[in-house]
Amino acid sequence: MNIVVLVKHVPDATADRRFESDNTVDRVGVDGLLSELDEYAVEQALQIKEKAEGDVTVTALSIGPEQAVDAVRKALQMGADQGVLVTDDAIAGSDAVATSLVLSKAIEKIGQDNGSADLVVTGMASTDAGTSLVPAMLAERLGLPQVTFASVVETQGDQIRAKRDGDAATEVIGATLPVLLSVTDQTGEARYPSFKGIMAAKKKPMETYSLSDLGVDAGQVGLDAAWTAVEETTARPPRTAGEIVTDEDGSGATALAEFLASKKFI
Repeated sequence: MNIVVLVKHVPDATADRRFESDNTVDRVGVDGLLSELDEYAVEQALQIKEKAEGDVTVTALSIGPEQAVDAVRKALQMGADQGVLVTDDAIAGSDAVATSLVLSKAIEKIGQDNGSADLVVTGMASTDAGTSLVPAMLAERLGLPQVTFASVVETQGDQIRAKRDGDAATEVIGATLPVLLSVTDQTGEARYPSFKGIMAAKKKPMETYSLSDLGVDAGQVGLDAAWTAVEETTARPPRTAGEIVTDEDGSGATALAEFLASKKFI
């Protein structure tokens, strides 16, 4: 079985995130890391491998600037077998449509070398853009059935069952591989890389693709080719000091109620 798991390198949410002058995210000047939501995807890919019979290869795939290789390395340290990074200056500013195009071509190329992907695993969304669009677009481009927002995943042979928790009902969906699967943060804690895993990752295969390697024209990607664009970004105003309600004379409850009412909380 060949599993491809998508891993995105995103700006650290605890860092001072910024935007470029063209309103794209500054991915170079801000420390980045593997998207937390993608760690759940890696974990599920590894669990499926551990439970499966026969040979299973897990390939971690990312797209982004050269720094995005750190996300692939983290997946290798967790236990993925090999990594691929698609990087090209023309990709900067790509929207979900172009991203799904590049990823689909990369998965096809990985399939040429390792056999077609039986399972493509993604997180439910990235922690920067947060659109949740890429998994569905990627499934359409690859001609795969999609099982998205899975909170529980079970596999047996070439069958997969996933639970989806909606607002009004819970669904259990079954499908036959090959499938695209996106998982939520309810699927279980992602494992931490062990020291042994970190050392082993240094010897695992890592490839880098450019757009020309994938047969993708530079005019199909990037900010100029994007179907959507961020028109304006504004920094959040700094937090102001909170209001402290004291209760020295028994009027605290009244003051608290008046404060909540003034904010229309009650």
